[in-house]
Amino acid sequence: MIRILHDMPPATVGVEAVGEVTEEDFRTVLQPMLEDALQRGAIGLLYVLDGRTDSYSAGTAWKNTRRWSKHLKGWKRVALVSDADWLENAVKAFGWLLPGEVKVFETDDVPEAKAWLVGIDLDDDDD
Repeated sequence: MIRILHDMPPATVGVEAVGEVTEEDFRTVLQPMLEDALQRGAIGLLYVLDGRTDSYSAGTAWKNTRRWSKHLKGWKRVALVSDADWLENAVKAFGWLLPGEVKVFETDDVPEAKAWLVGIDLDDDDD
């Protein structure tokens, strides 16, 4: 299932994949939300892959990413939140193929991911 996250900073949108992610989730939830967000000028996308997501292997992620990759062109920043090592490795290897910036965050770093989407560094120790 894909859930829309409502507590997002301005000019950003967020979704969370929980449990089994289906074709219908992409067609009825993700695709319309992405299209609407891009029409409104959203610049940041947060995609949370919940640790309980059991059917979201590297192969499934790639197949589904191809379905909505046309929507990636409008994003300045994409934050992926997951503890899956393969995802971070894939972004390191292929992130340069995607428009804008892509960064992977650990599951307990959602606030940092949201801040990064709008250009705020919460780890700034200059204080």
